[in-house]
Amino acid sequence: MSQIHLMQLYAEDMNVYGDNGNVLTLKRRLEWHGYEVKLTHYNQGDTFPEDVDLIVGGGGQDSGQNKVQADLTEIGPRLIELANQGVPMLMICGLYQLFGKSFTTSTGEVINGIGLFDLVTKAGNERLIGNIVINSPEFGQIVGFENHSGQTYLGDNSAALGTIARGAGNNGQDETEGARYKNVIGSYLHGPILPKNPQLADWLIEQADVRRYGDFTPTVTDDRFADTAHKVAAKRPP
Repeated sequence: MSQIHLMQLYAEDMNVYGDNGNVLTLKRRLEWHGYEVKLTHYNQGDTFPEDVDLIVGGGGQDSGQNKVQADLTEIGPRLIELANQGVPMLMICGLYQLFGKSFTTSTGEVINGIGLFDLVTKAGNERLIGNIVINSPEFGQIVGFENHSGQTYLGDNSAALGTIARGAGNNGQDETEGARYKNVIGSYLHGPILPKNPQLADWLIEQADVRRYGDFTPTVTDDRFADTAHKVAAKRPP
């Protein structure tokens, strides 16, 4: 049986709003597709794995971002190297922000990111919260729940994950949500995002498999419940 090494980044400090559900979804769908899953939880001070196929990370409060900043700066070059090698990653909210260049808190403190995404984030006066629907040119309609006060602005070298159909997105102004770099996705969508958007989960799995083994032959899965959850979420008011 082929093995995929799935790593959760900073599970102890950057895992709020149910983002651990993304890990559970990937693990189960990998098993449905016939893979053995090696799951690693990477936290501050741990030894970074020599080889990893898929990386996910979640959100956290400003204090959590502060706590992981030094460690993230240390492993940042390795994460950028892996991204450039095509390793798929999904970073939500707080880690989405820290995969950019910087996050400026409400007190004016600057928390440095690793600069994988060409974007900056600044704390806003208004909290952007509610159900959100975006349209992605690659993944179609994506639904989720946003809850963030950071306002993120993409630079010229970052493409958005999608455009806003309902909700606020990156900053509530330019109708963008999330960011893309190679096989790395950043987003503010909690919920968590993957259980209600199985096409996105399977895309991450496909990229990991193609990079590791050269091709991907998916198993037909019964996504009736996921599809129903997606449709219900899409109809909810913002």
